[in-house]
Amino acid sequence: MPFILSGNVGSATAATGYDVANSLRFNDNSSDNLSREPSSSSAAGRKKFTISAWVKRGNLTAEMGIFSGGPDSNVSGFYTLMFDDADKLRVQYFEDAFYNIMPDMLFRDPSAWYHIVVSNDTTNSTSADRTKIYVNGVQRAVVSASGGTAEQPNVNFDYNVNNDSVQQVGARRNGSAAIANYFDGYIAEFCMIDNQVLAADSFGEFDDSGIWKPIKVSGLTFGTNGFYLEFKGAGTSANSSGLGADTSGNTHHFTVGNLTAVDQSIDTCTNNFCTLNSVDKGFGSTVYTEGNLNATSSSGWNPSRGTIAVTKGKWYWEIVSGNSFQVGVCNDTIDFANNDNAQDLTGVTVFYNASGGIIRTNGSTVGGTTATVDANDTVGFALDMDNKKLSVYKNGSIIVTNTSLSTSITNVAMIFGTTDGGGDFKINFGSPMYAISSGNQDGNGFGNFEYAVPSGYFALCTKNLAENG
Repeated sequence: MPFILSGNVGSATAATGYDVANSLRFNDNSSDNLSREPSSSSAAGRKKFTISAWVKRGNLTAEMGIFSGGPDSNVSGFYTLMFDDADKLRVQYFEDAFYNIMPDMLFRDPSAWYHIVVSNDTTNSTSADRTKIYVNGVQRAVVSASGGTAEQPNVNFDYNVNNDSVQQVGARRNGSAAIANYFDGYIAEFCMIDNQVLAADSFGEFDDSGIWKPIKVSGLTFGTNGFYLEFKGAGTSANSSGLGADTSGNTHHFTVGNLTAVDQSIDTCTNNFCTLNSVDKGFGSTVYTEGNLNATSSSGWNPSRGTIAVTKGKWYWEIVSGNSFQVGVCNDTIDFANNDNAQDLTGVTVFYNASGGIIRTNGSTVGGTTATVDANDTVGFALDMDNKKLSVYKNGSIIVTNTSLSTSITNVAMIFGTTDGGGDFKINFGSPMYAISSGNQDGNGFGNFEYAVPSGYFALCTKNLAENG
């Protein structure tokens, strides 16, 4: 049950130092991707290059490309950096067959930002040093797909990276040269360094608390076909205003595939926002999309817990649902995997849009509102953990005021939401997956909400947790 606990937030999340403003949210079921075909080949860069990217996963247990170079996965030189269906990271390339180089760890935490650096140098006379992989600043031992010795390339092998062939971000190419294996989640600070072998400390550093964080990379030399994607633009054209704009100075802008302005996110490696947790959920079939901010249940109630637990402070979030919904807080011992209907459970305080709207605590109705809460209303929630109270808003107007939480929610509260079968449940913890018409931030200047954040309440993100949690 991975989640971020407010008391464990390190200084790297505080509002100091280098800040990353944006990430790009990739949705695998809508085939989101970026692509570019260099106009010329960098001969040296085909043998020697460094990739650096921060990633936060959405869905797990599926093959997902982070980057690939080459038009066809069965052509010599094809290269891909990807997660496999066992949640392992792979550098995979094709010579006379597919070969794999993999760090000795799993990537199964959808609440976490991972920093991945891959240094590639086929000119190195030492085979084991031709591919090095760093995760969160630490060089990892590498193995093959079978767990044996990593399958390093032959000396002076030419990859199709930095070649005049398709370079893909957020997906990879399959054996028919079609785009496939789309990434699901968030990517930030994507760097490609042509003809240089760099270690992780060119892109990040440990702070005084031992937390790995990004540093400015604007002083790096990116090389002939290198690029730097900060995702500052919101347009859909391959230019300096686009989502795939290259800010390295090389103007190697990427073509946008199925991404729109709403996919530009403020959930980043320097300010991590709460999302739904795709591995901490109820039984049944729930489909997670849009960076785990949208959950669809095919049948029954399937609760989805948030990735940030809170012990104190005041917190605000909004939801939009296309059907019946239940949203509230629970203690951290509730096991949704073995329960269906959250409103019936001890240790839960939930707002349920039935008969207008009712509040249920420990399985009993304790209050409510006669205001009708319909599908597609924006419903706001204000959680006061200092006084153990929950208030509910409909389209900016309060409809439930300071209802008491379950007495079993004494220390740690976890936000959760669920929708009935066939329902579409969208949640906004401050980095929304849908368009906001007005735009409201909390008192610290964080988040993006449809309605004004109640005074003294804050978006669920790590910078706010460091200051107010």
